[in-house]
Amino acid sequence: MSQARSIAILLISCPDQKGLVSRISHFIFEGGGNILDLDQHVDPNEGIFSARIAWEMQEFTITSSQLKEAFTPLAKEINANWDIYFSWEKTRLAIFVSKYDHCLQEILWRHRLGEFGVEIPLIVSNHPDLKPLADHYGIPYYVFPVTKDNKEEQEQKQLALLAEYQIDTVILARYMQILTPQFVSAYPSQIINIHHSFLPAFVGKSPYAQAFERGVKIIGATSHYVTEELDEGPIIEQDIIRISHRDSLQDLVRKGRDLERLVLARAIQYHTENRVLVNGRKTIIFE
Repeated sequence: MSQARSIAILLISCPDQKGLVSRISHFIFEGGGNILDLDQHVDPNEGIFSARIAWEMQEFTITSSQLKEAFTPLAKEINANWDIYFSWEKTRLAIFVSKYDHCLQEILWRHRLGEFGVEIPLIVSNHPDLKPLADHYGIPYYVFPVTKDNKEEQEQKQLALLAEYQIDTVILARYMQILTPQFVSAYPSQIINIHHSFLPAFVGKSPYAQAFERGVKIIGATSHYVTEELDEGPIIEQDIIRISHRDSLQDLVRKGRDLERLVLARAIQYHTENRVLVNGRKTIIFE
């Protein structure tokens, strides 16, 4: 999609029924909208219809401020869960990091290239190590040292800071802390994590060393939304790479690092382009 265009994006799910695409398309047609993209899916087991529809707003007769109110009667008729987004509204991201820099490097590099239609007003960490990188990109860097005794207090300070910066989404770019349920509940389906895909077989601080010792043939990375169940949130993106007996432990770490940065970048892209629809413990990704 061209960033110069004014585009509305509808994400919607509802019980499957006849004529859904026709009724929604007719609503857009009546307003003078030109549909640019329509992607739909029906879950035959649950009987749920899901769709992402994008249309031009230039000649649309309903203004963006009136659009949600105008669509509400139809949404109620079909018993839909839905929301409408606009291409000119940039998602405001807060990036949380610890000491590993590869995911942060990838995000900031792609952001500078203009690949993400987002704003990154701050970076939060429990260590000072990556402040020089934040300074290089001119992004404020806040340090909140976390211990077992001060964790909840520090999280309250972090949440206050996120509210001050009007943050929409939190990216855990290898942030080596487990968030409390209070923090997670403040950003439902708006906290994105990245980790290796060895869970639950290879848990702990040295998953690549464990995988190397077991002679794995595939390693991977997973990006998912954070829920109160550790590493059990709805999955946004995953990828794998082959491993052979010729690969050293250092090779596994390097390949895993590359996967993590790419998988997280794709997850951010899907999320900020409003291509993710959460359905219980799963997601539908409209690519």
